[in-house]
Parts: sequence; C-alpha cells; structure tokens
Amino acid sequence: MGTNNTGVSAVHDVLAILQSGEITLQGLFQVGSNYAFLVEVNAQGECYDAVYKPTQGEQPLWDFPSGTLANREVAAFLISEVLGWRLVPSTVLRNGPYGLGSVQLFVDFAPDGHYFNFTEIEKEICRSVAAFDYVINNADRKGGHIVRSNDGNIWLIDHGVCFHCEEKLRTVLWDFAGERLTNHMLSDIADLATAINSPSKLANELRKLLSMSEIEALLGRAANLVASGCLPEPGLHYNYPWPML
Repeated sequence: MGTNNTGVSAVHDVLAILQSGEITLQGLFQVGSNYAFLVEVNAQGECYDAVYKPTQGEQPLWDFPSGTLANREVAAFLISEVLGWRLVPSTVLRNGPYGLGSVQLFVDFAPDGHYFNFTEIEKEICRSVAAFDYVINNADRKGGHIVRSNDGNIWLIDHGVCFHCEEKLRTVLWDFAGERLTNHMLSDIADLATAINSPSKLANELRKLLSMSEIEALLGRAANLVASGCLPEPGLHYNYPWPML
C-alpha cells in the first residue's frame, strides 16, 4: 500500500486553490443522503476535481446540530494534518454555487477499491484509521469510506457525523480492539492534545468549526487514548454502521 507523502507545501498549494479557485459544477453524486456535487476548481492555471457538499443540502439529523456537517468534514482534515498522518484529502470551508459548504479534493478510486477488498497488509495498516476514528468520534465509518485511490494510497472520506460530545463510535474497524498503539502513534496523539489545549492555529480553527463542548470532548478522547495506550473495545451501544459499505 502506498502512503500519503504529499509534502506540506504541496498540500498548502492545493488548499489555496480549493479555497479561492472558481468552482464549476460537473454533476451530482447519486449515492448518499446529503447533496454532494463533483466540481472543478480552477485557479492559477491549475484545475482540481473536488467534492462540494453545501450546508443547505444537508438532511436534518436528530443528534447533530443542523448545518454543521460541512464544518465537521473540515475539522477531520485538520486533525489528520496535525497528527501528521495524512489520512483525509485536502478540505476547506467556502462559498460555492449553492452557498457555504465543504470542498474536498476528489479521490479517484475503483468501485472495488474499499476496505472490504483490502489485502491483509492494507488492513493491518488501518490501525491508524481506528485510532483516528476514536479521536474524532466517527459515528459512521463504513467500509466504503476507506478507499484505495488509483495511485495506491489509502484515504478516508465522509466525516460529516464526527466530533459529537457523546460516545457515538460506529465503525467496521473493530479488528484492532484492545490492541496497543505504537509509541510513535501515541506521541502524535499527545502532540495533538497539546495543540488543542494551547493557543495554536489548530485551536483557533476548531473554535470556528465546533462547539466548545465538542472540542473539550475531543481533547478528552485524545488524552484518554494516550493514557490507556490501547484502542477501545466495542461498548454496550450499537457500534457498527449501517449499511456497512
């Protein structure tokens, strides 16, 4: 499996174009409960395919505040970047043809390029995904949200229902339950907790995207994972997404 080794400067360049480029609608994705559009973003002679999810296209949820799913998509990207794990494609919050929404770099992958078709080696490397999902409290980690791009890299998509204050972890990744994380991963998570709990760029950005109670819960999960050193076991509530793909 490839690793997402895009340099920091390259990521910043992509983010700048996604943030300020001209958006042209290409089509509407037919799968999913919320509106999501394939778009082209053009700026500075560069053109990127992206996924645009406008806030006004979000379906109301009983347990997440209305109009916040796009914010959570961006927050997941920021957490992935600060961890240094590069799991989530570049994502920004901006205005588009249908108003404010998230714009995420499009990942091109084959229909069968998802977690349930990964090799054992690829699945083993997904231990970091399990840790990431616990930290962001992912309520919907389907197998189809872990994809192998056509260039061999593993990416995570669809993070609109994350960061809830209450425990909501629903995932297909229970293969690693109870296993100890590497010291390197624990160090990354400890550094993340420090960044969240201090005057930092991350802390400032998260305050624009999440509520203070959600940020405090995020900090608590990161601290708990560092203290235990192990991935959690399934709880008593429903811990698997549906559908699983």
